Amino acid sequence: MVRTEPDAGPATTPAARLPPAPTAQPPTASSWTDQTALADLTVPPPPGAPIESRSAVAYFHLRDLIVTLELAPGTALDERDLMARLHLGRTPVREALRRLADEGLVAIYARRGTVVAPVEVRDLARVSEVRVELEGLAARLAVERADPADRENASRLLADLGSGAEGQRGLIRLDQRVHHCVHHATHNRYLQASLSEYLTLSLRLWFLGLAQVHRLDEAVDEHRGLLTAVLEGDRDAAEGAARAHVTGFWDEIRQVLTT
Repeated sequence: MVRTEPDAGPATTPAARLPPAPTAQPPTASSWTDQTALADLTVPPPPGAPIESRSAVAYFHLRDLIVTLELAPGTALDERDLMARLHLGRTPVREALRRLADEGLVAIYARRGTVVAPVEVRDLARVSEVRVELEGLAARLAVERADPADRENASRLLADLGSGAEGQRGLIRLDQRVHHCVHHATHNRYLQASLSEYLTLSLRLWFLGLAQVHRLDEAVDEHRGLLTAVLEGDRDAAEGAARAHVTGFWDEIRQVLTT
């Protein structure tokens, strides 16, 4: 069930100016509905996520637009406009909005209608204090449960970390790939679902402060220790690396968005 909020919305943190995205051609109907196009999003679906339905396609495209601030906090969301933008029907768009509302990325007000959810300063601490525990648990479980495919993926990611990524968005995509690798290696779908939701919320905060974040390269490079610990079977080191990564993110973003 979608929660309906009172009309008066909370105070929001002003968004930092985001560097302009690379110029792209307007999407065609086939590009929006083609499931393979989802892999090219800045915030792509995690491996194994169901993407067969048009509702899922609408959800992942809208989530990407919200997280990357192409749809900024407080933006009014009109179903007809979204249908035209995504080249999708009313039902998949409406179902996607309901799912995004349940995840805290969309807010529904009694008289103002549907908007991109605002970002409250107190959300920073609440997201981080939950996420640091979940990521630490995931790292320990990944050490215990990683199968050969997980280890091969971790080794490949270590090599990719060595070669680096192009630009800020490339680094953010690489960061997600590492998190998805560790999350998948837990082989716990309930934990993976929670981790995915909190990672998405964190990414939106990251984009809000992206222009002023100074440790993006360092933050992504921290994953070397995490992946190495998973491959070497060191649970304590893996958990410590995961916790340090989330804590470092929280400290940096808090300073950017509260000053």
